Amino acid sequence: MTDTPLAAEPPKASNFHDGSRFLIDSLRSRPVARRILSGFSIITAVVAIGMLAYPLYTNYMQDRLQSKLAIQLHSAQNKAAYESGHTPEGDALTRLVIPTLKVDTVVVEGTGASALRAGAGHYPNTPLPGEDGNVAIAGHRTTYGKPFANLDRLNVGEEIVLETPIGRHVYRISRPPFVVSNNDFTVIAQTPGRTLTLTTCHPKGSDSQRLVIRAEML
Repeated sequence: MTDTPLAAEPPKASNFHDGSRFLIDSLRSRPVARRILSGFSIITAVVAIGMLAYPLYTNYMQDRLQSKLAIQLHSAQNKAAYESGHTPEGDALTRLVIPTLKVDTVVVEGTGASALRAGAGHYPNTPLPGEDGNVAIAGHRTTYGKPFANLDRLNVGEEIVLETPIGRHVYRISRPPFVVSNNDFTVIAQTPGRTLTLTTCHPKGSDSQRLVIRAEML
């Protein structure tokens, strides 16, 4: 019963070697084919390197920007802008601290692409930290310092601190992290009381959904 499979193996190996030899001989005899294969290999390598380098580059840029924002946050000009409710897009608005995740990042005003190079941005049409209503902040999960990388690990009862130019406000997580579609804006709508909402892409590396954290001010 075992003789047939064993007898059939040499032809398979022979066919494989014959096919490989034919491919190699074809490439040797056709310079154009060799150039195409070489070009394809180079393009593949460049794309792979780019995919690895891009997150590192954005993290580096975000780190440099954060150093500037940390100084700006407590400047007299920034304090005056904050008190008037007219912080320019891209300027420092508040420092966000999540002790259990070791997150400590300056949040800027605005959620546009340029503003979010800082890592996290405040939705302009939502209240400022400490005010009545729903303070909403969006942040990156895989690039630009990825401050919201591990929001899914947060638990009910843990605290989030927002330090502004004029005061410090502490919020406590009121429900487990939850997921909504990427076009569900109800999570940043106004709510009774004083709440905080953090949003980020979900799952990691995709923007098809949003991971949401909801907290209430103490």
